[in-house]
Amino acid sequence: MMEFERLNETSVPHPTHRVTWECLDDLFHLWRSALHPLRWDCLFTTPVWLRVWWESFQTGPPPPLPVVWRRKEILGIAPLVLKEDSAVLMGSGDVSDFLDIIPRCGCEDLFLQILVGHLAEKGIRRFSLGPVLKDSHLYMSLQRLEQSDGLSSACTEENVSLEMELPATWDDFLAGLSGKERHEIRRKWRRLQRAGAARLRVVEEPGDMAVEMDTFLHLFHISRKDKSLFMTETMEGFFRKLAREFAELHMLKLMFLDLAERPVAAVMCFDDGECLHLYNSGYDPDYQSLSVGLMCKVMSIRHAIRQGRKKYDFLKGSEPYKFRLGGMPVEICRCLLNVH
Repeated sequence: MMEFERLNETSVPHPTHRVTWECLDDLFHLWRSALHPLRWDCLFTTPVWLRVWWESFQTGPPPPLPVVWRRKEILGIAPLVLKEDSAVLMGSGDVSDFLDIIPRCGCEDLFLQILVGHLAEKGIRRFSLGPVLKDSHLYMSLQRLEQSDGLSSACTEENVSLEMELPATWDDFLAGLSGKERHEIRRKWRRLQRAGAARLRVVEEPGDMAVEMDTFLHLFHISRKDKSLFMTETMEGFFRKLAREFAELHMLKLMFLDLAERPVAAVMCFDDGECLHLYNSGYDPDYQSLSVGLMCKVMSIRHAIRQGRKKYDFLKGSEPYKFRLGGMPVEICRCLLNVH
């Protein structure tokens, strides 16, 4: 485990600040600790996600990540990979919807300023920072940092993510929808019940995950041709590793819409205790006329509300159903920072 007072430091301009390079295993313990007020708000930059991503798509051990300190306080962590004179965020947009830095609350700008200055001294002149949300710590700090001498940045929008605050009750959620959408949800649920006993089955136990992932991946494959092409052998290994690792942390929920005891739709969600993240889904096209894919997602929202979650994250993509169910868009950008 990381010794937090350790001076495994490299030189930085300010005598009270230093930068160390820490392995993901040490950062995992920090992430799971309640002792350090870091803003680990992005699912895709948690140490377990980064490690599974690296082991699935890269070679060799994961590189250590830069950690900025102020005396004995951590100001932040950056999931950066160095490549010659460039630094890029660790992850890929096809599986990591958006990325971010992990700052100490209130220290976002100072952290990024020290980090960029330190890496510039080491010859890093270009920072490829994306994909990031427009309301992320990194994007907002970057807009302020670019006003500094010797720096320039450019950001381009490339996609959108949708999220929503959850009300206290399911009835409140329905009341917040348009009259047409509320009527459609109730009508589709009644139609499902007439077709057979319909229920949402939630799988959380690590010991059940391997078998249930077989079912999820089957539904994923058969739901659409593009999804089947996406789910290569390597990608399937990535999904299975994610399921195994996050289930052990009690942060994964597979939810199945069962119709007459037959799974006809599924969603793969990550649960951090505050927000339920809808990561991926699949359904049986033989039951498409019953809107099983949509209704499985709707029931996952109801589950999140009943579990007391404050937020539901639809993640990347501008599918119309996300807007109809109350999702609010946040632009996803790709930014480039240059040091002159």
